[in-house]
Amino acid sequence: MATITDTRSAGSIVNGLGGRTTIVNIAKTNITSAELGTILTALQSDGFAIAGVATADGSAFDTGVTDNVQVALQSTATYSAVGANAHGVTGAVTTVLSIFKDK
Repeated sequence: MATITDTRSAGSIVNGLGGRTTIVNIAKTNITSAELGTILTALQSDGFAIAGVATADGSAFDTGVTDNVQVALQSTATYSAVGANAHGVTGAVTTVLSIFKDK
């Protein structure tokens, strides 16, 4: 019978999500698909992998109606929130909601 061996170093803690996953909220009144696309493209250009996108309340994204979208970013880089006109979109702001990182 095969045995399973833990090859990680003693005391290592991993989150299973990658080295660092940052949950970012994008807020803008009545964000459109084009505006969301602009922000997501800018995040990717900044070196972040987009692991997921969802509305704040879990409903379907409704272009021109939805006000908050949350994005899971993966990268070893630290994301800095943008307080005005985030990633080239007038009226958009971003905030960091949480960070999951390996210890």
